[in-house]
Amino acid sequence: MILDNLTQWRRYAALSPRFERAFAFLQRVDDTTPVGRQEIDGDNVYALVQKYTTKPAANGQFEAHRKYIDVQYVQAGRETILWAPLASLTQVNMPYDEQQDAALFAQVPTATLLRLSAGQFTILFPEDGHVPCCVWDQPCEVHKVVVKVRV
Repeated sequence: MILDNLTQWRRYAALSPRFERAFAFLQRVDDTTPVGRQEIDGDNVYALVQKYTTKPAANGQFEAHRKYIDVQYVQAGRETILWAPLASLTQVNMPYDEQQDAALFAQVPTATLLRLSAGQFTILFPEDGHVPCCVWDQPCEVHKVVVKVRV
């Protein structure tokens, strides 16, 4: 797991040959970027542009992916993401589904809170369980982009 400001993205470019395209897209995102899937490099790199209101963390479940790395970027607003190593998520709520590239897990008391505000991103690898879209201190409208980067 990595948490940083978008201005620092070049520090992480060497971690995947596809990160440069992902971050180039994020640098172009603004309030007019349409909600929904945005093509970047076919199924290798694509973005999911979202607008929503954060929800209580207690309502969420941990998710984890196998095929894709998530680069979650907050364009506007702020949210909390719960993070825990995949190895600590032992109660499976939904076994891995290849079509969704996701498995779901019950929350654990050892979760770490990641707080993201506008201009910040987190990189979540397949070994990083996460509960996104959670309230920071009160519900907030969020404009977020999740770039899916094939492992």
